[in-house]
Amino acid sequence: MQQISIEALPDVVRSHVEAINQRHLDALMATLAPDALINDAKREFLGHAAIRAWAREEIIGASVTLGIEKAYAQSGNAIARFRVDGDFDKSKLPDPFVLTYYFTIRSDLITQLIIVHNGKNAS
Repeated sequence: MQQISIEALPDVVRSHVEAINQRHLDALMATLAPDALINDAKREFLGHAAIRAWAREEIIGASVTLGIEKAYAQSGNAIARFRVDGDFDKSKLPDPFVLTYYFTIRSDLITQLIIVHNGKNAS
């Protein structure tokens, strides 16, 4: 895993984060392949219909914002660690709350996104 600058992240990843931070559901969906898979907190959402419902409720609806901490490249994929905030219950979460996003990208679209709260990071 090689640390990279935020600017070196693929355009689709930067567009994905911008769509979340601007609460723009259609722009968020435009970053995802039609058959994309998102795994968030061990829950899978496959395809646009399932992802749209999840994002409408838990991302856009909860006013989630992502502040990038670090970015990495690994084997053609992108990994980013984000400080996550929003209108959700944070009472049992660490402060700051940092999630790692593992992006798989093909043909300039996100085909898979795994979102994990790591207890300890390798770097």
